[in-house]
Amino acid sequence: MQEQEQSPVPPKFHLSLLLHAHQPVGNFEEVFERCYQTAYLPFVQMLEKHPAIRVGLHYSGPLLMWIETNHPEYFELLRLLVNRGQAEMVGGGMYEPILAVIPAEDQVEQVTRFAAYLEKHFGKRPSGAWLAERVWEPQMPSALAAAQVGYSLVDDYHFLSAGFEPEELFGAYVAEDRGKSVRLFPGLKTLRYLLPFGRVEEVIQYLRDAAGRHPEGVAAMGDDMEKFGVWPGTFDHCYRDRWLENFFEALEASSDWLSLTTPSDYLETHTPLGRADLPTASYAEMTEWALPTPERKRYNEVQREFGGRPEVARFLRGGSWRGFFRKYSEANLLHKKMLRTATRVAAVPVRRSSSWQTEELAEARDLLMRGQCNDAYWHGVFGGLYAPHLRTSIWKNLIRAEHLADKQVPGGLLSRVELLDYDADGANELLFTSPDCQALLKPSDGGTLAAVDFRPAAATLVNSMQRRQEAYHARLGDATAGSSSAVASIHEQTRVKEQGLERYLRYDRWARNAFRVLIFSPKRTHEDYELLQLQEDAGFAGGEYSVRSSGPQETTIEREATLSTKDGNVPLTLTKRFSFGPAPNGCEVACELGIKLKQPMERAVMVGLESVINLLAPDAQDRFFDTNEGPKNLRFGGVLPGPILRMEDGWQRLRITLHAPGTDSFWIAPIETVSESEGGFERVYQGSQILARWRLSTEKILSARLVWRIESF
Repeated sequence: MQEQEQSPVPPKFHLSLLLHAHQPVGNFEEVFERCYQTAYLPFVQMLEKHPAIRVGLHYSGPLLMWIETNHPEYFELLRLLVNRGQAEMVGGGMYEPILAVIPAEDQVEQVTRFAAYLEKHFGKRPSGAWLAERVWEPQMPSALAAAQVGYSLVDDYHFLSAGFEPEELFGAYVAEDRGKSVRLFPGLKTLRYLLPFGRVEEVIQYLRDAAGRHPEGVAAMGDDMEKFGVWPGTFDHCYRDRWLENFFEALEASSDWLSLTTPSDYLETHTPLGRADLPTASYAEMTEWALPTPERKRYNEVQREFGGRPEVARFLRGGSWRGFFRKYSEANLLHKKMLRTATRVAAVPVRRSSSWQTEELAEARDLLMRGQCNDAYWHGVFGGLYAPHLRTSIWKNLIRAEHLADKQVPGGLLSRVELLDYDADGANELLFTSPDCQALLKPSDGGTLAAVDFRPAAATLVNSMQRRQEAYHARLGDATAGSSSAVASIHEQTRVKEQGLERYLRYDRWARNAFRVLIFSPKRTHEDYELLQLQEDAGFAGGEYSVRSSGPQETTIEREATLSTKDGNVPLTLTKRFSFGPAPNGCEVACELGIKLKQPMERAVMVGLESVINLLAPDAQDRFFDTNEGPKNLRFGGVLPGPILRMEDGWQRLRITLHAPGTDSFWIAPIETVSESEGGFERVYQGSQILARWRLSTEKILSARLVWRIESF
């Protein structure tokens, strides 16, 4: 009897899901726990119930280390999924940096350190790496190859920006830079928005249609695990209403034509479709957020006009991730602090004979890498630049790392001053460093201090945000408070955490630096100050000052210009003399102000010297203004008697005393921003602006002094 030939097995279409879970360095403990209980735990429990579902899982280092400490049983569950081939652990940077903007040696160490961590805990070194915020630049293949990364995932937006057709996106490609290459999956935006916000039937139909056109192709998706339980409304939708289980069951029922595969398994059995020479890009929403506000508004108008025409919409491009450094000077300053710290740490000589020095250097490198965590460097629905606790955590790590490095370099703890373009804005700054303090003076911006770091407590004291107009502020009137019955992507929601946020929309003329000179009419009031309506002279507040002399502990800067008054222009010379010195349990930062009129004025003016100080948690009982009437909340706005004002921070264990001889009171107002976040629009305390004032009479020379005494306790 002739043996019957078996019919060939029809090819299967593939689905490769890569879920990314992340919590940033410095996030609140309760946020970690809430996200664990509402997304990270139920998601993998659902995976365990459905062994046929195979996925890639990426957890950032800060999150995995927190889970290891607080929920070690979760690691056992992950090991079970890995050992039965259901889950592939995907690598990346240990502390979730934007790899493209950190030093090359740190790129390699971030990735290899995390790969070693995953191998130690889950038995296999990862072959793939998640790119934080899917930020891609053309040199990334070399960077990834140097860290022995075999593949990564970016968005279809990256590929479309390079001229790919939508139908070319159902496979993997090779990206190459100077002979070094990495495989790349295009993550499909349609799947990102369907999971879990579309009907399960819609998802299956989308995959079936794609399978008909690409029988052996793959549909890849990389997106946040938080959308399966943390995002508003998604816990009920995914688990109580069974969306996720229904989805997994539908995938299992489609096994005759659909194969669930991990990214590396797909690459082992399929050759790349060709080259992918991609431009600088991130996901589409990120490129919109990176645009300056006026340009973003115009971009949104074009989107509204042409968004319904795919043949046009695919050519619309936003900005690059680095645009945040131009859009937000605070992000740029933080980034340049990181780069300087990296340089200082890299310059430390390795002394193998000294174990404690080796340990300190290792600690400094770890602190540096923590300080490269991406969230506080940008702002969008997810970015944390407007979150003071995230900014502060990055600053603290970098301050500690740089201080440790200075301790190991000969002369590193001696007081010194450096003239350099610290923030790469084209103008030189003066950087003063001593054992207890580091301060950055910007002569080009009103002769102000952009940063004051108290090194014993690793505390950055200015650390505020300029209140800027954001494109989304126009949507405040359309926002709704509380929950909605509809479940939608965060990108399609507008919510508020409290009503009446519109009244907090006010915009600063200047960066929120310290020791800015404000010259204004005596008729102006505290209310004018709080509402940013002093109408201060712009030239002296934000103009450029010349450096007359400078040493390790003091400098003198000067501006000669005319003061614009109702009676005409009055020429004068304004001198600022900054000094930095030790004090019991801390240090002092002082500014002596001198004004010499070159001709009499017809009427007097007020001269103010402004402090900006952020102690972070305005409602915490251990942070307050210390007054004769008792502690006052940091959100206090009003007038307190002078010439001395005290502030206390029990969390950082420091006191700040402001002394302004000759001033009878301080004007105080909270700096509060209105920003968009995952939970909706929110009001955030960004510090306090504190104005010491003196009267400049018509024919007099003014001499004034403001001192910050900073002490540990």
